[in-house]
Amino acid sequence: MSRIFPYPLLTIALTLMWLLLQQSAGLGHILLGFAVAWSASQAMAKLQPHRPIIRRPGLVLKLFALVTVDIIRSNIAVSRIVLAGDRRETTAGFIKMPLELRDPAGLAVLSCIITATPGSAWLEYSPAESSVLIHVLDLIDDEEWVQTVKQRYEVLLLEIFR
Repeated sequence: MSRIFPYPLLTIALTLMWLLLQQSAGLGHILLGFAVAWSASQAMAKLQPHRPIIRRPGLVLKLFALVTVDIIRSNIAVSRIVLAGDRRETTAGFIKMPLELRDPAGLAVLSCIITATPGSAWLEYSPAESSVLIHVLDLIDDEEWVQTVKQRYEVLLLEIFR
């Protein structure tokens, strides 16, 4: 069964995404979406990616809720910066942040969180130094930003993937 459906959740998720994008649940769309999703699942199996082990699945919901709230807050803050124009002084900058997180899946999730949050972008990860370079649109205090990311996201990701 696992050779036929190596990533069943991926197959289901991609099929549902296909149906949402097509805005139709007709038999043809279901079959075509499933074929595309199954092909993607087979391609993933050939690549043999690292399979993450989620140690604390309950924390995933907490992290999701936290990230959702932070994205909404950041959207509001970035909107204010953009709409204020030159009336408000903003200082964009770069932060080099050391990380304790080493798990590839955890790093991927952290990069998605940082990049999906308006006003910040994950630019570069250095495995040798275990640090990440982040661009922040409105950088006031480097250390405060580092502590925010480490305390809000990295701690949860360490518990989820360790």
